[in-house]
Amino acid sequence: MQYEVDFSDVCTGVVSVLNILFSEWSRTGAGVKKKSLAVIPDGAQRLVFRCRCAFPRFGSMVNFAFKGGLSLRGPIRRRTVVGKVSRQGALVLSPGKRGWYAPLIVAVASIFLSVVAVGQQSDPAAAPPAESILASFLASFENALAEAIAKAEGSVVAIARVPRRRANESTVLEFRPDPFGRRLAPFIPSSPSDPDYVPSEYGAGVIVDRAGRILTAYHVLGEDSDQYDYFVTVADRRTLPATPLAADPRSDLAVLQVPADNLQPIQLGDAKSLQKGHFVIALGNPFAIARDGQASASWGIVANLQRKAPPRFPSSESGGKPTLHHFGTLIQTDAKLNWGTSGGALINLKGEMVGLLTALPAVAGYEQAAGYAYPVDDMFRRALEALLQGREVEYGFLGVSPINLTPEETLRGGLGARVDRIVPGTPAEFCGLRPGDVVVSINGTPVYDADSLVLEVGRLPVESRVRIEFVRDGRTRQIEAVLTKYPVRGKKIITTPPPTWRGVRVDYASVALDSETGLTLLSPIREGGVLVTEVARNSAAWQAGLRPGMLVLRVESQAVTTPRQFFELVANKSREVKLAVRDRPGGSLSELRVPPP
Repeated sequence: MQYEVDFSDVCTGVVSVLNILFSEWSRTGAGVKKKSLAVIPDGAQRLVFRCRCAFPRFGSMVNFAFKGGLSLRGPIRRRTVVGKVSRQGALVLSPGKRGWYAPLIVAVASIFLSVVAVGQQSDPAAAPPAESILASFLASFENALAEAIAKAEGSVVAIARVPRRRANESTVLEFRPDPFGRRLAPFIPSSPSDPDYVPSEYGAGVIVDRAGRILTAYHVLGEDSDQYDYFVTVADRRTLPATPLAADPRSDLAVLQVPADNLQPIQLGDAKSLQKGHFVIALGNPFAIARDGQASASWGIVANLQRKAPPRFPSSESGGKPTLHHFGTLIQTDAKLNWGTSGGALINLKGEMVGLLTALPAVAGYEQAAGYAYPVDDMFRRALEALLQGREVEYGFLGVSPINLTPEETLRGGLGARVDRIVPGTPAEFCGLRPGDVVVSINGTPVYDADSLVLEVGRLPVESRVRIEFVRDGRTRQIEAVLTKYPVRGKKIITTPPPTWRGVRVDYASVALDSETGLTLLSPIREGGVLVTEVARNSAAWQAGLRPGMLVLRVESQAVTTPRQFFELVANKSREVKLAVRDRPGGSLSELRVPPP
């Protein structure tokens, strides 16, 4: 059957939404090839809509095609959308069991297919007016927003950060009005579990498992986390004490533990699927308004991707860039983000979290910061997995100090990052990079400037093998390197520390580097080895003479360069073990014998 619907008065926004529909079907492999989308004059301004439908007993799979400027050929497979006809004759679409769908797109498709399903003739006058179609579209969009919020809001919590009282500190009394506005006598301030309690320091968090682990932003906890108590209010209005499980300043992520189970974890999405213009919803605790656990919502679109956080001054890192997000990871959204939304969820229209909100400070000279979120990508998931286990998050380190190309080079179309310095004893030196080389790609990903080089390496875990493409003397070359560990600065919270052997704990030698200057604390570490970070007093290692700051170069006669190698070599040894050590990087070499415990 063929039906003609007059689209001359339909807003161009609907056409744009249909464009998204066809793009997504093409991307998910549904056999659709989009050629164009336009209202094609056919005598009059009409879009000819051809529909092939089978309606056995109010339900069927839907086959349809567009004609006239559109090229869409069915059938719509079960992996995309299933259509059924209601008793009133309206065609209702619902998602299949697998594959991509979005409630908004399904709603729009329902509207237009409903027009065709209920029409029994090709008379344009029988079609619903454009105003009715637009009203239906807006109602469906509104429902899609509400459904996404309802799906995710139970996983967003309010966090209160309460300074601990110091010894001999006086109690500040609090005045409150009664219901008639009269001021009552002062009394001791309420506790965080009191419904009338208003915290002065607050944020938001996201439930990530049923066992009471809450993901939030590192800066919500604060640098002096041992000076605060934390309280989490969940959707059922319970206020629970929380303790930090792990925190990582490099990713600005932290995990709190609360004494609760059977919580509703949020469903994680994939930020790699986001595009500019996609609708997103922010759920958080702005100005502590959602302190009762009922998350506040705002919505908007994805304004931009891979944005850089504004530099932070003062900062322990050179250039004011203490996190990887300062090198270009952020999702920018025009959804309204106020103070207190940090740690909340940025969700898509399927109710999946695609970003963790951060209320960054405004750039100097501006009153309000743009809205940002940390993307849920491979690096985010890797960091989250480590934090949930209470472990340290580790980042790859190449050992180069990059600088941008000159303006003249960029005007000539040059891209890449020039190697300014090579840190001695790092993978960059061992693989053969030299100062002056221009790195143009890492593992096939283009490098545009110095920041993108830092980001591409920093995304990778320790001991990753990377393929480096660079230009030297006008010729393009390739080499490979195995990354060591980046020396993260700032306070880390680790409740599951690395293993020990006979009382000693070791780490990569590169952690002895100063990450700001790229220099070792004492001298170069070209020999490799592993750094002694902790030694338990009166342990076998302590009695043998091992102390923090020493470098272990060999176990028996075998060289070691990573903690993994060290533990493999000392594993299952029940006798005395000989270690070749330096008392400091570049210091004198000696041999220590560690007795069995």
